[in-house]
Amino acid sequence: MRTVEREEVIPARSGRTLGRALALAVFFAAAGAPGPAAQDAPPRPYREAVDRMRGIGLLEEKAYDFLSRITAVGPRLTGSPQADRAVEVSLRIMEELGFENVHTEPVTVGRWVRGDVEEASIVGQKNGGGDVPLQVCALGGSVPTPAAGLVAPVVEVRSFEELARLGASVKGKIVFYNRPMDRTLLDTFGAYGKAADQRVRGASEAARYGAVAALVRSLTLRVNDHPHTGLMQYEPGVTRIPAAAVSTAGADRLSGLLEEDPELRLRLRMDCRTEKSVVSANVVGEITGSEHPKEIVLVGGHLDSWDLGTGAHDDGAGCAVSLEALRLIKAAGLRPKRTVRAVLFMDEEFGGTGGRAYARAPQRRGERHLFAAESDRGGFLPVGLAAGGGSRAAFERIKTYEDLFRPLGILFISPGGGGVDIAPLVEQGTVPAAVILNAQTYFDVHHSALDVLSRVHPRELELQAVVLAALAYLVAQEGL
Repeated sequence: MRTVEREEVIPARSGRTLGRALALAVFFAAAGAPGPAAQDAPPRPYREAVDRMRGIGLLEEKAYDFLSRITAVGPRLTGSPQADRAVEVSLRIMEELGFENVHTEPVTVGRWVRGDVEEASIVGQKNGGGDVPLQVCALGGSVPTPAAGLVAPVVEVRSFEELARLGASVKGKIVFYNRPMDRTLLDTFGAYGKAADQRVRGASEAARYGAVAALVRSLTLRVNDHPHTGLMQYEPGVTRIPAAAVSTAGADRLSGLLEEDPELRLRLRMDCRTEKSVVSANVVGEITGSEHPKEIVLVGGHLDSWDLGTGAHDDGAGCAVSLEALRLIKAAGLRPKRTVRAVLFMDEEFGGTGGRAYARAPQRRGERHLFAAESDRGGFLPVGLAAGGGSRAAFERIKTYEDLFRPLGILFISPGGGGVDIAPLVEQGTVPAAVILNAQTYFDVHHSALDVLSRVHPRELELQAVVLAALAYLVAQEGL
């Protein structure tokens, strides 16, 4: 998942309400009870089908198997050989599962390469101490430093307003953005969004005043020595300067030393580069509708990932639960009236080209996408649903089935939903949705070397797939 500047807004719930929902989830889990309104719930038309999918899913936990196969190819940076292998693996999984109309659709994507060198150290301390190394990583899309690296004084800021006040005094210096995520916010995605602008725009803002590089505090609530990467963007017409993220522990170390010695200097060396665009692919498979095959209910995630870890939570998990959702519908012996389609998008992290290519592909002629649910919030425990986007009627229609989802641990259904990859469809009138997860630890691993398979719990991942399968099947039967 990339910057929230182009990310979905899911859902508009207060921190207090979400906190109460999470507290209830913990209570009922501890008590071994199914939760309010789940006990003695009246039978619903789809209760048997949902119970069947839940039983199959929790018994077999196939979503984790799919995730293991996807992450086994390694980091899947857009345009990389590993991303190509992930396309092949996903295509093979769909074929093995007996999905219909399995195929790939071409996507032209950019190709940025991290390179082999990412080094930073503090030099020139007044007390005569030796160099202090810092753990850093290049931000996605950054230009490299000169081959020998660069050495420059450092100036610390916490906002663009503070940078503007310093103005030309930062010329020839490295601007160090040290605004942390707000730990007091229950919504970690909100905290991420309030801090992400320094990563996305920081280099160009610093370059306006003559800075030679930008260094950004990693976007995580944890304090450790694992830097977190992510997309940065250069503004047209502004000098392109190197941009790197520093670990939170390194940021604290640098900030403390700057208080003691404002004149200290930083050495930075990176050999990242941008190469020519290449052709990759979205991967598509479906269960064709029995009555309305051209009406589509879409579930999906993005195959590409950042390259420090293996993208297990971001977003191998979204791909795995989408595959598993269709498998559960098939395994339960269900044939939906409308087509339920899984799309594994390419290039969410580096520009969203996969979503745009899918929306305008020639295969879309004659199709009508009623509904799209993108899973891009990790592989954590589901606690709610966001649905309807701007359509109050669609939201109310889905909310009438709230009791159907409560036995699956879903404590609320709110207006909202969406995602980078399905945004082009939503612009065309598709109703968006998303499964809401208890993602308090998501930014511990997000875009870092910690985002690996072992950080995903198989049962939590499977529960997300069950909820997604139930939602997709319900809409495929009932329409909107």
